[in-house]
Amino acid sequence: MSFQNTGGVGGTGPNANMAASLDDDFESNNQDYYSLLNVRKEATLEELKASYRRLCMLYHPDKHRDPELKRQAEQLFNQVHQAYEVLSDAHSRAIYDIFGKKGLEVEGWEVVERKRTPAEIREEYERLQREREERRLQQRTNPKGTISVGVDATDLFDRYDEDFEEMPGGGFPHIEINKMHISQSIEAPLTNSDTAVLSGSLSTHNGNGGGNINMTIRRVTSAKGWGEVEFGAGDVLGPLIGLKVFRNVTPRCFLTAQCGLQFSPRGLRPSCSLMTARHLDQNTMGYLQWRWGPNSAMTTSLVRDTKSSHFTLALQLGVPHSYLMMSYQYKFQDEDQTKVKGSVKTGWFGTVVEYGAERKISRHSVLSATVSIGVPQGVTLKIKLARASQTYLFPVHLTDQLLPSAVFYATVGPLLVYMAVHRLVIIPYTQAQKEQELELQRKSSATDIAKKKQEAESA
Repeated sequence: MSFQNTGGVGGTGPNANMAASLDDDFESNNQDYYSLLNVRKEATLEELKASYRRLCMLYHPDKHRDPELKRQAEQLFNQVHQAYEVLSDAHSRAIYDIFGKKGLEVEGWEVVERKRTPAEIREEYERLQREREERRLQQRTNPKGTISVGVDATDLFDRYDEDFEEMPGGGFPHIEINKMHISQSIEAPLTNSDTAVLSGSLSTHNGNGGGNINMTIRRVTSAKGWGEVEFGAGDVLGPLIGLKVFRNVTPRCFLTAQCGLQFSPRGLRPSCSLMTARHLDQNTMGYLQWRWGPNSAMTTSLVRDTKSSHFTLALQLGVPHSYLMMSYQYKFQDEDQTKVKGSVKTGWFGTVVEYGAERKISRHSVLSATVSIGVPQGVTLKIKLARASQTYLFPVHLTDQLLPSAVFYATVGPLLVYMAVHRLVIIPYTQAQKEQELELQRKSSATDIAKKKQEAESA
C-alpha cells in the first residue's frame, strides 16, 4: 500500500481510495500486534524497530491534509505505537504471547520482576487472577466476623498468699478462659434490589453454651427505604421470625421499625422496637428509641461527630436496666489515626468508668485497649483488634474489687507492650515494606526511562 501527499478533498479520487485502504488496514490489523506491525511472530527486535520506523513515517498525521485521512492516520499511528511498546519489551511480549491483550490488563503486573521466563510469567498471571477473583468474591459476599475470648485473671490480684502457701504450686496464679463467642455473616446479592444475608453464632460460658443461625432477605423498595424478613433458629431460644423496615421520612429524618416473634421453651415471646433519628445540624444526630418485649426501655441519645472529636450522651429508662451514659473521644490528626476516649455510665446496676486508646497499626488493622473500672464489676482490660472485616476481642477480667494495683497494671502494661512491639516489630516491618516499594519503583522508573530513550532514538 502506498500513500500520496495529495491536498484535494473529494469522495471519488485518490483520497477516497486512500481512506478505504486506511479503514481496511485499521479493521484488519487492530486485532493483532504482529499483524499491525507487519512482522512475523518470531521477529527480532531489529525487525520490529525497522517496521515501526517505516509505519510511523507512513501513518504520521502530519503527512495528511484531509481531515478524515488525518483522523484515520492518527488512529493507526497510535495503534502502531502501542503495539511496538508491548512487543519491544521482552517481559510484556511474553505476557502478550501467552495470554494476549487481556493478560496485560491484569492488576499487579506493575510489581512483577522483569526478566522472567514464560513459565514464571504464566504462574504469576494465574496468581494475580486468583487474587483478583478473591477480591471480587469478598466484595460481593461482604463477610463480617467477630471472635471474642474472655479471660479470667482474677487470681492475679484477688488471691490471698497465706491460703496458697500450704498448696503445692500455689505461687503460680491460675488464669483460664471462661467464655468464648464466635459470629460470622455473609451476603449474597440475588438481584439488583434483593440481598440474602446468612449469619450464625456460637457462645460458651463456664462450660454452658449454645448457638443460632439466621437467614435474612433484604429488599430495597425505593431510594427512600428498604425492608427485610428474618428467619432464625437456635438450640436455646428456639425459632425466630422478624420483620424490619427502614424509611427516610424527610431528608433530615429517618425511621426504623422492627418486630419479632420468638418461639422459646417458655412460650411465645413477642418483641417490638421503633427508632426515629434526626439531623440536628451537619455533625449532630438525635435518636429516640422505644423497645417493648423482654427488655422494655425508652432511650434518648445525642451524638455529635466532628473531624476531631466524637461525643455521645444517652439516657435510658427501662426494666430492668436504666442508666445515664456520657462518652467523649478525641481524634488526633496524625498518620496512624490515634484516638483517646473516655466514658462514664451509671444506673441501677452501679457505675462504670472506661478510658482507652485506639491506633492504626497497619493498612487494614486497628488496635485498641480499654480499661473498665466499675462497682461492683471490678477492673477489666479489653483488647480489640479489627482486621479488615474481622474483629477480635479479648476481655481480661483482672479483679472483682477496686484495687489500685490492678488499675495501674491494666493501664501501664498494655502501653509498655505496645511500645515494645511497635519498636521491635511494627517499625522494622513497615520500613522493610517501604524500602521494597521504593526499590520496585526505582526499577520501574529505570525501565520506563530506558523505553522512552529507545523510542526517542527510534523516532
